[in-house]
Amino acid sequence: MRQLPLTVRRSIEMVGLLSLGYVFVVGSSVIMPLLMAFFLSLLLLPVFRWLRKRRLPEVLAISLSIVGMLAVVAGIFFFFSWQIGNLLSDFPTIQKNIMIHWETLSRWISQKLHYSSQQQMALLTKQLQGAGAGVMGYLQGAAVSLSSVLIFVGLLPIYVFLILFYRNLLVRFAFLWFKEPDHAQVESALRETESIVKYYLLGLLIQISYLTILVGGGLAFFGIKHAILIGAIFAILNLIPYVGALVGNIIGVLLTLSSSQEMWQIWVVLGTIAVVQFLDNNILMPRIVGSKVKVNALASIVSIIVGGALAGISGMFLSIPILAVLKIIFDKTEHLRQWGVLIGDSRPNVSPFSARMFRIRRQLEQKRNQELNREVSEKKKEDGL
Repeated sequence: MRQLPLTVRRSIEMVGLLSLGYVFVVGSSVIMPLLMAFFLSLLLLPVFRWLRKRRLPEVLAISLSIVGMLAVVAGIFFFFSWQIGNLLSDFPTIQKNIMIHWETLSRWISQKLHYSSQQQMALLTKQLQGAGAGVMGYLQGAAVSLSSVLIFVGLLPIYVFLILFYRNLLVRFAFLWFKEPDHAQVESALRETESIVKYYLLGLLIQISYLTILVGGGLAFFGIKHAILIGAIFAILNLIPYVGALVGNIIGVLLTLSSSQEMWQIWVVLGTIAVVQFLDNNILMPRIVGSKVKVNALASIVSIIVGGALAGISGMFLSIPILAVLKIIFDKTEHLRQWGVLIGDSRPNVSPFSARMFRIRRQLEQKRNQELNREVSEKKKEDGL
């Protein structure tokens, strides 16, 4: 069979990527729970195998694995409920501190911008009245989002159970897509996918634990109120790479402002989070996950933005493991290998233009251009004669 031209193949690849994005937009409510369940199934697979080695029935082993996962989720939920309850018990103090900070900000605006407190209140009231018109629409959208989240969470245990139960069927389906000589490559890709997803998700769980302890413990050492809650919120939001850390800093500052009148505590919060984040990015997380997820920072940021645009928060959270799985597929496929290079973390030490192969190719092109120019000039001379 005649091979398609390179430009046609590249055009087909781009059309395929755009079509894949369109499918994600249209079917995100169906696809994202399945993807989340798939990744959770890979995370629970070692637990399931350990239970099976103890000669437990297959259905019981799957059920116990899911019950353990739900117990961890319930523990996290009750922890946040307890911390938020402590925060709400300080509501009178929070209200008082907010009024003090508002008065300080109002005086600064009056001095620097010559905008009186009455004008500030009038502007604020006008903005609140304008925003009130969209409150009902926002609440309706929030209700729809909440129902979607409940459906999402409700489907996860069912999907996880079925994926683990039919795991051999799904693997057989994957093998049947390819010819028998390629089955070794398929097996390698599947095992590598399992290893990467397992290490990545387990690393995130460990990361949540030590970030909560380090940030919360550090802030508690300096006497910051609600230190553990700030640490836990930052650790959870840090699951969304790059973007989550920024939002976690903002929430930590706001919680500190609402619970204290001292401005130095703001710098303590920012400094503690910065130190812990430096340790996390450069020492702790690389040692926990290692070099399993080989995706560069540019591809990670772009994937997070695209994932958020296509599927919201769940898309942002799953963007990195999805990108890691795609890189495995690209690296194992001859015609898609350039995409694996694009999103990989291996940066060439020298410019390809200075490499020998490219230098020889460039010299040949220059020689060819010189010969072409010579032929053109000779042709002009002959025409002139």
